[in-house]
Order: sequence, then C-alpha cells, then structure tokens
Amino acid sequence: MLDGPSNLGLRPPVEGTVPGCYKLAGALRDQGIVTRIGAMDAGCVVPPRYDRGGWKPGDGVFNAGAMASYSVRLADRIGTLLDDEKFVVLLGGECSNLLGPALALKRRGRYGVVYLDGHSDMRTVDNDEYVGAAGGEALALVTGRGQDDLTDLEGLSPYVRDTDAVMLGYREDEAYLETLVEAGIPHWSALRIIEDPAQAAHGVLAHLEREELDGFWVHLDVDILDAAIMPAVDSPDPGGLDHTQLRNLLRPLLASENCVGIDIGIYDPDLDPEQVYAKELTDTLVAALS
Repeated sequence: MLDGPSNLGLRPPVEGTVPGCYKLAGALRDQGIVTRIGAMDAGCVVPPRYDRGGWKPGDGVFNAGAMASYSVRLADRIGTLLDDEKFVVLLGGECSNLLGPALALKRRGRYGVVYLDGHSDMRTVDNDEYVGAAGGEALALVTGRGQDDLTDLEGLSPYVRDTDAVMLGYREDEAYLETLVEAGIPHWSALRIIEDPAQAAHGVLAHLEREELDGFWVHLDVDILDAAIMPAVDSPDPGGLDHTQLRNLLRPLLASENCVGIDIGIYDPDLDPEQVYAKELTDTLVAALS
C-alpha cells in the first residue's frame, strides 16, 4: 500500500482553499486498511504544493508542471513495487494520480486501464470551452488527449491505447459520452452496472484479458457511488452504485491474475468530519481486496 496524496488536479472547493482529498490516505489508514488487507506498507510519495497562482481559464491545466514531476516520481516508486511483483494499492489523491501508474506501466509494456468513475473524465479543448482541472480530464490525458507536458512524459504518449481502456459508472447525462463513443472505448453506465455488476465485470475482463496485453490497472473514483451513499466528494451525483454493487464489481476485477494494482481517489475527509463515509468505504475496499 502506497500513499499518493495529491490534490493537484482538482478545483478548490472555495476560493482560497485547497481540496481535502489529499487526506484520503490518512482517513483510510485510520480505519485500519493496511492491516485489514495484510498489506506491506510502501510509504508515501509526497506531492508538491497546491498553487494555482494566477491561473485563469484558457491557460491550460493548472498545476501541470507540478503534476508532471509528481507523476514521474510516483511512476518510479510504483515501478519498483511492480519489479518486486507486488500488487499495488495506491491511496490518492484525485484522478490525475492515474498518470503515475499509467506511466509506470507504459515503461514496462502494454497495459489496459479500467476507469471506474461517476464521470467519463474525457474533457478536452475539443469538446469544451477550456480545460483546467486535470481530475476531470484524466482518462483523456492517459489516452493521449491534451497538452504534451502531461500526455507525453518521457515521449511515451499515449500511456494507454483507446482499445485498452474501459470506462464504467458514468451517469445518463454524461457530457462527454460522444467523445467516449468516438474513441471506441467500451463503456458501461451506472444504471447498466446496477442491473448486474458481476456481468459488467465479466464484460470488462473479456475485453482486457487478451494475449496482447501485459495486464491492466484499476482506477476508482469513489463518486461512482450514489451521492446519498458517498456525499464526501467534490462532484456528488445521484444515480450511482451502492456499496454492495461496487464490491460485486470490484471483486472479479481485482481477483484477475492480469490486474496489477488499483488507485483510489476523490473521497474528501473534510466533508466527512465524523468519518462515517470513511468507515463504509474502507469496509467495501477491504471486502473487495480480500
């Protein structure tokens, strides 16, 4: 278990503040997640300071330089763990944390990504007025859509091919669904997953357990959960999964011999002062990882 407590890719909840998702790792550790899943503690990769400075719409992704350098350091640490044949559980952070594992895996070969999120995170300058928060653009970035200082680290763009990505959990009003469809990325809406989470997982595995792939990584943004169940996120939406459905979706994916790790992000302890949602989330992750 490795901490990657970056909040660099999220907009501030209130001007002059910073997103609290960097406290996710501490909150889950307080719930005993390390010992409960029998994990080796791999420490923490400390992120740079969150500072949007004089950023304004149209300037590109804010915190991009800090995010790029952090992604390389995160990739270095994850690569060491993978060299030791460890299954990596990365506690974020927010969705741009995926750049680190995606880079680490591209260095090694050809890997897929399972993107579990309440939003597609396929925003680009081609489908919106401007970009800014990389957390809302993370799937676009790892598939090579966006500014070179984030999409082409070490000249390795794209980190994940469109054919090797899968997106699950978006709501029916998803703004960038057309981009997802045009890319040919297989996708399951939250409503479709709710009907049969195990069947959705089976469909994902049928697509990613292919001989030409060396494995795959799972990205979990906890806003895939319904807003009534997990309100402690920056963009809670109704129509999401419950904890049982998320467990039933995650278990087959994480049990696959082809799965090499998972990152968890977006839960914000600042929005959960009694740690109620931290406990429920940790219980779900322990059940899925055990």
